[in-house]
Amino acid sequence: MEKFLLIIREDLKMMKQFSEKDRYNGIRQMMPWVESLTESGNYIGGEPLLITGKYVSKETLVSDGPFIESKEGISGYLFLQAENLEQAASIAQGCPLVLQDKMVIEVRPIMTVNNALING
Repeated sequence: MEKFLLIIREDLKMMKQFSEKDRYNGIRQMMPWVESLTESGNYIGGEPLLITGKYVSKETLVSDGPFIESKEGISGYLFLQAENLEQAASIAQGCPLVLQDKMVIEVRPIMTVNNALING
């Protein structure tokens, strides 16, 4: 099994308008899906993220949020294991908020030392 990072992306303008109750409602809608991933052995971990944060570069430290002139931002992440990228993407596509077109999920394989040595 390979490990994958699922990066959850949502519309920032819409997220800023959400009340805390709205945000928790979205999380509640995802819980049965996450529970099914746990039961299948694919789920490793994950958390929602707060909208606030900092954007850091060599020259700049911006404190008004991690989202600089971006329409969409990262609202959470999940780690999972799957046989391959195609299976991980299929799992991500089954997320209820993806199916409702309320978010998109970027699926990224996690590089291991073995991957780096083989591909490097």
